Amino acid sequence: MTTGQPESPTDADLEWCYDAVHGVSRTFSITIDRLEEPMSRHICVGYLLCRIADTIEDAGHIPPDAQTELLATYDRLLDPNAGGSVSAFMDDVEPWIPEERTDDWDVVAETPRVLRTFESLEEEPREIMREPVRELVDGMAMFTDRYASEGGLRLQTIEELEEYCWYAAGTVGTLITGLVARGTSQERADEMRGNARSFALLLQLVNIAKDVESDYHDENNVYLPAEWLAAEDVDIESVTDEDHHGGVTNVIKRVTSRAERYLDDAHRYLEVVPEHHGNRLSAWAIPYLLAVGTLRELRERPEDVVREGDVKVSRAEVFALLQQFENGVPRSRLDELRATMAEQPLHQ
Repeated sequence: MTTGQPESPTDADLEWCYDAVHGVSRTFSITIDRLEEPMSRHICVGYLLCRIADTIEDAGHIPPDAQTELLATYDRLLDPNAGGSVSAFMDDVEPWIPEERTDDWDVVAETPRVLRTFESLEEEPREIMREPVRELVDGMAMFTDRYASEGGLRLQTIEELEEYCWYAAGTVGTLITGLVARGTSQERADEMRGNARSFALLLQLVNIAKDVESDYHDENNVYLPAEWLAAEDVDIESVTDEDHHGGVTNVIKRVTSRAERYLDDAHRYLEVVPEHHGNRLSAWAIPYLLAVGTLRELRERPEDVVREGDVKVSRAEVFALLQQFENGVPRSRLDELRATMAEQPLHQ
């Protein structure tokens, strides 16, 4: 990314964006490391644009009304016809940036830098990104407004959960697919678009199943459907209470089963994703296979989500999976890797 010549502000901004992704997302960090230019910069910047909105929506310390207004102001920045002001957004968001900033809030604090980098990209990728990012922002604003009186999200049904998953992850999948499908056949592009939703919902539902405790305590959000909790006699405000571990575990099992319904379509997405413009199969196969491994852990020890708040594949398994792709893995081996990781940790 650097050339030995003095860096322009855009070069420095892009370097910062790459570093920022490594700080805020293990999954996208793995993805970005395996992409090549120009795809790596497009996916990196597109993801950070989404992460700004996601951080605001997840902020338990910001009142819902303020969250909704911040998201609306941010959306105007992304609308080329709205005349939104970066300085106005920063004036509004800065009072909410914690004094001890996390990596996520560093990204929000550097919104002008992310937007500068976005505007430095070529017109075609910018326009591919713009609509799905704005759809994500609008969806986040809709949900914060919907549950403003609750002080945090309290999703009621499985249908509403999957609606939320669409805005949180499906829109990102649309962005990725739009970038990756450029220059491929119409048939291939259509098949990717047809399976992109399943790929995104798989990953998002896995996150929701494993992060119940942190979602409630850190963000004041409950994504487990209230109707499923009620069927287990669990009040939605008691999802982490020890007395309800059994009932919440049963709901986690149901969410896990729901996620598993999307495995096959997500796999088909990988079977047709092209490797061009710097795109690489491994960038998307690794997150998919990590989801397969996490589903295995959730099936085997769902109670640990509420008892320990920590259900994920081990570092040793992540390393073993990364090693598999060091010298390239043909698509024909994806079935084998999926079958192995569905049954036992890869490193064993």
